[in-house]
Amino acid sequence: MENRRKYFESQANDWDKSFIAEDLEILSFLIDSFNIREGYKIADLGCGTGILFDILRRRVGRSGLVIGVDFCSAMVQRARINFPFENVVAIDADAEMLPLRSECVDAAISFAAFAHFEHQEMVMEEASRILKKGGSFHIIHLLSSTELETYHQNTGGPVAKDHIPPQEKMRELFKQGNFTNIKIHDHPGLYLAEGVKE
Repeated sequence: MENRRKYFESQANDWDKSFIAEDLEILSFLIDSFNIREGYKIADLGCGTGILFDILRRRVGRSGLVIGVDFCSAMVQRARINFPFENVVAIDADAEMLPLRSECVDAAISFAAFAHFEHQEMVMEEASRILKKGGSFHIIHLLSSTELETYHQNTGGPVAKDHIPPQEKMRELFKQGNFTNIKIHDHPGLYLAEGVKE
């Protein structure tokens, strides 16, 4: 855990640069399909420097709230500097043990992070716990599961073995978290897994 934290601390200053305008367009298009409404509270699990914050805060409006959570304090600090808006909060915390009350958010998103969570079943359980009934959880990577695994192997270090579970295992994780309507898209350039809390 500590090696992983140090790795992401070292990446914080340049993290934003790894996402280009085309990535943000794809993310904006995907998020449009999540039916996020004005006034929603959304948890961004593994928010990093807040790549999704601007897209999300515009959709929830002034009456909504975006709650970013990341276990890397340098990432969180950068997110706070980048997005000093009233409807955005960045918290230094672990997605495996969220400091949020149960059934407090309308949607949860994990972008470019789920593969890095050490105990993915715990993150799934926590996402389910904080979601209101009928709320949705969306896991996004801008690479397929195979591409992502290769990318992390080539990167090496603490993230060398980070991966997305096989499709059946991911479905099982969603089911264990009391999610239904589970959909998984896994093709070159995109991994999207989502479910609705029962």
